[in-house]
Amino acid sequence: MPIIQSAIKRVKTNEKANVRNAAQLSTMRTAVKKFEQAKTAGADNVDALYKAAITAIDKAHSKGLIKENKAARDKSRMAARYAK
Repeated sequence: MPIIQSAIKRVKTNEKANVRNAAQLSTMRTAVKKFEQAKTAGADNVDALYKAAITAIDKAHSKGLIKENKAARDKSRMAARYAK
């Protein structure tokens, strides 16, 4: 544990950010998995789940959690899966 006051504050800030980032990534992954499962099962709400997953990917990218290429790659794969 750091002794300097600013370092102590930084540790707290990093822990908060880590929790927030993990939650955001988990939300994105869950949205993508829900879409994949619904598409496989042939569910009725595939359209809504597709839009939610795309939004989750865009949010994760805008917050800097995933890189631009990963966001584009994931969205492209989902679009191809959605079209089938």
